[in-house]
Amino acid sequence: MKKVILSLVFGALTLTTIAQTLQDSSQSLDPQQQQNAAQRILSGNYGKAVTVGGYGEVLYNQPEGDNGELDVQRLVLLVGYKFSEKVQFVTEVEFEHVEEVYIEQAFVNYNVADNINLRAGLMLVPMGIVNEFHEPTTFNGTERPAVDGSIVPSTWREIGVGVTGRFNELNLGYQAYLFNGFASVNGDKYLGGANGLRNGRQKGIQSTINTPNVSAKIDYYGVPGLRLGFAGYFGRTQAEDDVDMIDGADIAISMVGLDARYAYNRFTARGQFIYAGLSDTEDYNTLYGADLGSALQGWYLEGAYNLLPQQNKQKLFAFARYEQYDTHADTDGALVRNDAYNRNDWTLGLSYHITPGVVFKGDYQIRDNAVSGGDVTNRLNFGVGVWF
Repeated sequence: MKKVILSLVFGALTLTTIAQTLQDSSQSLDPQQQQNAAQRILSGNYGKAVTVGGYGEVLYNQPEGDNGELDVQRLVLLVGYKFSEKVQFVTEVEFEHVEEVYIEQAFVNYNVADNINLRAGLMLVPMGIVNEFHEPTTFNGTERPAVDGSIVPSTWREIGVGVTGRFNELNLGYQAYLFNGFASVNGDKYLGGANGLRNGRQKGIQSTINTPNVSAKIDYYGVPGLRLGFAGYFGRTQAEDDVDMIDGADIAISMVGLDARYAYNRFTARGQFIYAGLSDTEDYNTLYGADLGSALQGWYLEGAYNLLPQQNKQKLFAFARYEQYDTHADTDGALVRNDAYNRNDWTLGLSYHITPGVVFKGDYQIRDNAVSGGDVTNRLNFGVGVWF
């Protein structure tokens, strides 16, 4: 038995050595060349049948006046398999907080032609920046932007089918999918002001579907160093069979997003705006006793400057980000807007890339809301992230 175990371990290590993705343009800080983990697996097999990779982050959060928290926030293992020159499979297995296991992506990619790929399976919804590019070396700040946690909400993935590709002559990339939607009620969790739509993510776990939702995004690359994105998501939440005909059992969602990333020499910048209009929220709140707003809105702007010489492999970015996000941007019926859900954050910090694929981060967050005299705890954060 010991020999069998040693053989399996040796085989796994050998496979990892020969098939692991190489450091390539995906680790570039130029937004026009950046790839996310799935794109890197699809393009980085270098003739190998199996490609492996991973990313992860360990964080320390210290709220003012409270005990700090240390957390292996996530460890993600990626595996891709190349069936042929045109057909590949990608999956991400995520371990959160050491004890929770999720499948973040699991889809087949069929390269029909130079500009067309068909995809089917569990996939990320293309909305904003971080929902698709959330590897820790691709963004500043120990924590992901709050807009991407409260409004988008990251990491948002569902089961569906769609098409994606890029027209280089037009400097355009595109994605279009049919997905199952958010759950109206997810176990004992409801949609509401505290978390927006976040509790409705089904994550591919025995997902309910009665109305397909449409998701699409276009990226523009026509200006050197600049990447612009425009995304839309339209549909309804998914209600269980025993209540789906009752008024308020589901709501309509129309979400649009604009995002921009720019890099020039040692300077980088990014920004994002997300708006979601929700219909039938008055009936939903009456049925479930919830406090879901009829509009969610958030945006942020960020600038960063590399303090080290440009030719160095190591990068040390000083950055500042301001974001404003409101899960009660509007309300229907008798529901009164709660100013505690109208929040804003300043995040100031450093990102030290000691080599492509490894980053040490530290930042301080000044947090506030629209409540007069409201008390939101500021926070000091540190972390280390890897991606390979």
